[in-house]
Amino acid sequence: MHVPDGFINAPVSAAAGVVAAGAVAVSLRGARKELDERTAPLAGLVAAFIFAVQMLNFPVAAGTSGHLLGGALAAILVGPYTGVLCIAVVLLMQGVLFADGGLTALGVNITVMGVVTVVVSYALFRGLVLALPRTRRSVTIASFVAALVSVPAAATAFTAIYAIGGTTDVPIGKVLTAMVGVHVLIGIGEAVITMLTVGAVIAVRPDLVHGARGLTAPLKLRVGGALIDAAPVDTTPAPAPAAPRSSRKLWIGGVATALVLAGFVSFYASASPDGLEKVAADKGIDSKVAPHAAADSPLADYGVKDVSDARLSGGLAGVIGVGATLAVGSGAFWAVRRRRSASADASANADA
Repeated sequence: MHVPDGFINAPVSAAAGVVAAGAVAVSLRGARKELDERTAPLAGLVAAFIFAVQMLNFPVAAGTSGHLLGGALAAILVGPYTGVLCIAVVLLMQGVLFADGGLTALGVNITVMGVVTVVVSYALFRGLVLALPRTRRSVTIASFVAALVSVPAAATAFTAIYAIGGTTDVPIGKVLTAMVGVHVLIGIGEAVITMLTVGAVIAVRPDLVHGARGLTAPLKLRVGGALIDAAPVDTTPAPAPAAPRSSRKLWIGGVATALVLAGFVSFYASASPDGLEKVAADKGIDSKVAPHAAADSPLADYGVKDVSDARLSGGLAGVIGVGATLAVGSGAFWAVRRRRSASADASANADA
C-alpha cells in the first residue's frame, strides 16, 4: 500500500507529513517506557523482519497481490509507540534506498501504514486480550483479529486522505469499495503472518512479547472432575532473583530468518500489482503519478544496479535492505533506550 508521489496533492501531503512527524515525536517519548536492554535489540529485529516480509507479495485475487503492512505485528511484539517507529524506519529505508513509496508521500505512508494500523490493531488487541481468558492462545487469536482489521482500516484511511487531496477526479465511493474489498483479502494474509509470528515468539520467549506481558496462567488441579486454581506455593524466604535471560539466540534466529526471506524466498513472490496499485490502475488514480526522486538509486525496484541475474540482483538487494534497516532501526532504538537511562539517572540524582 505504498503511496507514490502524485497521488495526493502537495498541501495534503504536507499536512500528512506534519501528522506523521507529530506521531513519531510522541512515539519517541512513549518508546522510552517500552524499551530496555532486552527489548531494544528486538525492536531493531522487528523492523528488519517487517522489511523482509514486505518483499513477499502473496496473490489475493486474479492479477492482484498483497503484502504485510506490519503495524499490528510490531505493536504486539514491541509496543504501540515502538511499533510506530518500526514502521517509520521501514518506510524511510524503502523510500530512500529502493524508490518504494514516494518521498513527498512519506508522511501519508507513515500515517496510513504506521499510525492507523498500530492504533487500530493495538486498541482492538488489548480489548480482546482483556475479554478472553488470559492464555497464550488468546494472545495469538487476538493478534489474528487485530491484524485482520488493521488492513482495511488503513485502506479506509487512505481513501479519506484521497477524498481530501486526491489529484484526480474519481468517485470516492467506488474507490472506497474497491480499496476495502481487496484489502480485506490482504488482511487475511496479514492476520495469518502476524498470528504465526507472534505465536512463534511466545512459544520460545513470552517474556519478550509486549502484548503478552503479565500473562500468567495459574496452576490448575483437577478435583472431582473439575479444574480449580491451585493454592499459591509459599516461597518464603524468597529465592534470589534469576539473571535476565539473554535474547541473543532469538535475535540471531530472527536475523537469519529475515535474510533468508529477503535474500531467497522473495524471488518467488507474486509479481502482480498490490491492492493499491491495482485499484489505482482500475480507477484512474494513477493518472498523475510522478517519477520517484530516488528512481536512479542503485537499489531501485529492489534490484542491484548492473547485476544482470534477476535472482542474484533481487537477493542482494533484499539482504542489503535487511542489513540497512537493522542497523538504522537498532541504532535508533538503542539511542531511545539510552535516553531513557539518562533520564532515570537524572531523576535519581535529583531525588538524592
